[in-house]
Amino acid sequence: MSKNYSFGLPLKHNFVEYIYYQGLFLPHEIDKILNFWDADKTIKAPVSGNSEHVDSLRKSSVMFVENNQENEWIYNKLAGLAIKCNNERYWFDLLGFHEGLQLTRYSKGDFFEWHLDFGVGETSSRKLSMTIQLSNPDDYEGGDLQFMINQKIVNAPREKGTIIIFPSFIIHRVTPITKGIRQSIVGWVSGPPYR
Repeated sequence: MSKNYSFGLPLKHNFVEYIYYQGLFLPHEIDKILNFWDADKTIKAPVSGNSEHVDSLRKSSVMFVENNQENEWIYNKLAGLAIKCNNERYWFDLLGFHEGLQLTRYSKGDFFEWHLDFGVGETSSRKLSMTIQLSNPDDYEGGDLQFMINQKIVNAPREKGTIIIFPSFIIHRVTPITKGIRQSIVGWVSGPPYR
């Protein structure tokens, strides 16, 4: 007979490596977000936990969406969904968005190798990662958001407007774009250190 060594802690049975939601952003809201793109405000995307761009690990362009009065509606919608998701699936201690949302553009040849969003420095407080698909799936080839789950590669949904949420310690990548452009928003909900 096996023994339960949970030390009296409640067991979590609803955990999933990732979950997705649809319908939070209406088509005109997605178009409004896409119109934020300003080539003069873009940078080469840094790698998680590193302020520098590393070509061999990541190639894409990003611009930050400030949490100001004009953009507050985006943060509020995503925060509400993050709280709902967390209460149903993860039960992490969350404090909010401590980093700006990244509007990300992957063009032909762009990619992001296998990585975690959780790491050292400012990334050490990340608990939940969010990706919002802004492009129609027919607008590009390649560019799949993939997760490595028990040595099995799983593709996330590509439908425009889909929001994928996952713990920041789940390994994932974006495969190289072979045609077209993929745009998304990525963001991280932070919390106190794991204990």
